[in-house]
Amino acid sequence: MTRTDGATRTVLVADDTAFVRDRFKAAIEGSGHRAVTARSAPELLGHLSTNAAGIDLIVLDLRLPLGDGVGLLQAIRRLDSHSPVVVFSGTIANEEEVRQLSTLGVVGFVNEYTGPRHILPSLAPHLFADGANRRSSPRVMLGISVTYRFGNTIATALTLNIGRSGLAIRTTNPLAVDTDIKVRFRLPTGAKQIDAEARVAWSDRRLGMGVRFTKVPQADQAQIDAYVQSHFFSNRKA
Repeated sequence: MTRTDGATRTVLVADDTAFVRDRFKAAIEGSGHRAVTARSAPELLGHLSTNAAGIDLIVLDLRLPLGDGVGLLQAIRRLDSHSPVVVFSGTIANEEEVRQLSTLGVVGFVNEYTGPRHILPSLAPHLFADGANRRSSPRVMLGISVTYRFGNTIATALTLNIGRSGLAIRTTNPLAVDTDIKVRFRLPTGAKQIDAEARVAWSDRRLGMGVRFTKVPQADQAQIDAYVQSHFFSNRKA
């Protein structure tokens, strides 16, 4: 869904590392939104106990001091049952934890070392799109060339990230939501081009657009799955 209401969003960024908190806070506020930060589980839960209704998105380090992985998220849900949660991928322990988190309202994952210009595009689907347009599966940062075709027009841009079910694309001329397109790209580890059909899921002129795959050859889907799987846990915190 294109963001058309002009409203300012409030993002709660919880991470025990000042470098991560400050970088995400600067990127969020630099885009005209509001950021609230927390460095520990008690501080995070304190924010929610007093102002859960004012939070539009929680970006969460599962290994906060005095927090306990899935148990921390369960405590969040007792105070705030509505806010979507994006988890820092480097704080995920294993695939089983990913499955557990999906039942507790986690809508996506973001690398805590994401570059500043990629932070808002990574969060955009969860700030500006309805639930149907979110990719809840893991995604990894990826800046490669992608060609996409709509009607008789062919355009080229750079990807922002990739997940098993779609891509985020940086462009100053995003297409309208629900536009059907064909995309072509080559993964850094791939031996051949991937050709897929897709549909625009979200669009924002300052950020780009997200596309959801609608038809991918089986061999190409396996290549995408393997790439995401091999990179998702590469920056896990100790």
